Amino acid sequence: MSDSRQPLLKVRDLTVTFGPRRRRLSAVAGVSFEIYEGETLGLVGESGCGKSTTGRALMRIVEPSGGSVELDGVEVTSLKGAALRRLRTRMQMIFQDPISSLNPRRRVRDIVAEPLDCWQSAKGEDRRRVVDELLHQVGIDPDLYGERFARQFSGGQCQRISIARSLAMKPKLLICDEMVSALDVSVQAQILNLLEDLKAQYGLTLLFIAHDLAVVKNVSDRVAVMYLGKICEIGPSDTLYESPEHPYTSFLLGAALEADPDSPAHREVLSGEPPSPLNPPSGCRFRTRCPLAQDRCTSEEPALREVGDGHRVACHFPLSLERR
Repeated sequence: MSDSRQPLLKVRDLTVTFGPRRRRLSAVAGVSFEIYEGETLGLVGESGCGKSTTGRALMRIVEPSGGSVELDGVEVTSLKGAALRRLRTRMQMIFQDPISSLNPRRRVRDIVAEPLDCWQSAKGEDRRRVVDELLHQVGIDPDLYGERFARQFSGGQCQRISIARSLAMKPKLLICDEMVSALDVSVQAQILNLLEDLKAQYGLTLLFIAHDLAVVKNVSDRVAVMYLGKICEIGPSDTLYESPEHPYTSFLLGAALEADPDSPAHREVLSGEPPSPLNPPSGCRFRTRCPLAQDRCTSEEPALREVGDGHRVACHFPLSLERR
């Protein structure tokens, strides 16, 4: 990705902590990345690594403890009140559980129209026309299903309704938080194909948060890998999957499902549990599980550094050195 382009979203040293000082949990610890207009950045990692908290912090659903978030040149973390509400129309979030993210007592047409009603941007016949168009675009027939309640739909249908609602204000950035993880595999494919079509139609930019590396590879232009609140590797999707530089990324790829049981991908297994974010290891946070760890990893925290065209890794001993 060319550095001459200005990113739509710029995140610098984002931190999110919870709890009192003596028992402070560092969920996100100094995360930095950019997303360029029109691209999809995948964010992956084990459960509890902080990827969903990162997405919520960008929306200010969870308040950041430090750092900066800039959307299209506007600093998000400093906004309050009406200014923050206006900015949120330009960035929307689709949540993991499609059923619980919709009000079961409201009809589908009113759910999709809620952003329009809040901002009074469409009324009467114009409101109905916009809602019907959005429902058509996500594969829901408004004449047949527009007056039904959300509780009457399946998970895949509810996710389509959630997507329609998120597009009502024509946002520039969509944050997709594990949006297909609760769905059947066949439904996942339908939703992902729909998302790709809508991305092209609306000119969307996506932050796609997931733990399924196969899904992330198929939809992402670049991928960022998180471990215990930090980004340990980021780069173009094909490059990262074919030649991972961080041992953790390599283990994640090895843990992905493979049709061939004799594949080399099954021979390396990541042992042990992730350390507690209440008391993370000194130096490199992955060192307690890393087979390549040395004394330097204990005393010095690795910074993200360039190892290829747009490919950065936070490791003192990247795997390319081992391959030489």
